[in-house]
Amino acid sequence: MSISHAMIILRDVSKTFTMHLRGAARLAVVENVAFSVAGGECVVLGGPSGTGKSSILKMIYGNYRTDRGEILVRGPEGQVDIASSEPRAVLALRASTLGYVSQFLRTIPRVSALDIVATSAQSKGTSRAHARERAGNLLQRLNVPERLWHLPPATFSGGEQQRVNIACGFAASRPILLLDEPTASLDAANRAVVVDLINERKRAGVAIIGIFHDEDVRQTISDRIVDVAAFAPREVAA
Repeated sequence: MSISHAMIILRDVSKTFTMHLRGAARLAVVENVAFSVAGGECVVLGGPSGTGKSSILKMIYGNYRTDRGEILVRGPEGQVDIASSEPRAVLALRASTLGYVSQFLRTIPRVSALDIVATSAQSKGTSRAHARERAGNLLQRLNVPERLWHLPPATFSGGEQQRVNIACGFAASRPILLLDEPTASLDAANRAVVVDLINERKRAGVAIIGIFHDEDVRQTISDRIVDVAAFAPREVAA
C-alpha cells in the first residue's frame, strides 16, 4: 500500500506508564510501533492479552499520550500528528474524522438510547429527524427491542448496552473507525450484524483498526493482522 493513500500512519510509537502508587516505577507497554491503514481496509491488532492493543487504539484516539513517535491521521485539512497535537486539535479530529467504539457505554442519566445514538448521527447538515431515523435503523439492526429505545440504557443488560454503544460508533459516519472489542459480549447473531456493518464501512472507504476476541470475526473482516507482540519492549521480549 502506498503511504500517500494511508488514512493512518504510525511511526516509531512507544508508550510507557508511570506507576505513581508503586514508587513511580515505569512500565513499558509498546515500543517502535509502525504500520499504516488505507481507506477501505480493516487492520486487526492481534496478540496475547496485555501486549498493548488497547493502548495503541487509545493513543490513536488521543486518550493516551505517546512517549515517542508520530501518529499521522488524515483529516479534512490534511495530515495531523495526534502525538504532538494540542487537545483542541484532537477534539476537532474526533468531531470530523475519528470514530471510536470502546468496550463500555458511557451512560447519560435520563437520556434515551435513541437520543444517545441520534446525537452521534447528527453531524453538520444532518437534520434531527434524519439522525433519529438513522439511529432507529441501527438499533433495529442490532436487535435492541424498540420498547427500550425511549429508555435510558443504564438499566439495560450488558449486551444491550454494548449494542447501543456499537450503534453510536457506526452512527457517526467517520472516515476512520477504531473498534476495541466491540463484539466481546455479543451472541453469534449480533456478532454477524457487526461483521456486516464493518464490511459496509469498508466498501464505503472507511479505514478501520480493530481488536476482536473472536477468532472467526478476526478472520472474516481483517485485511491484515498486525501482531502487537512484535512491538514488545526489549526488556519484556528478552
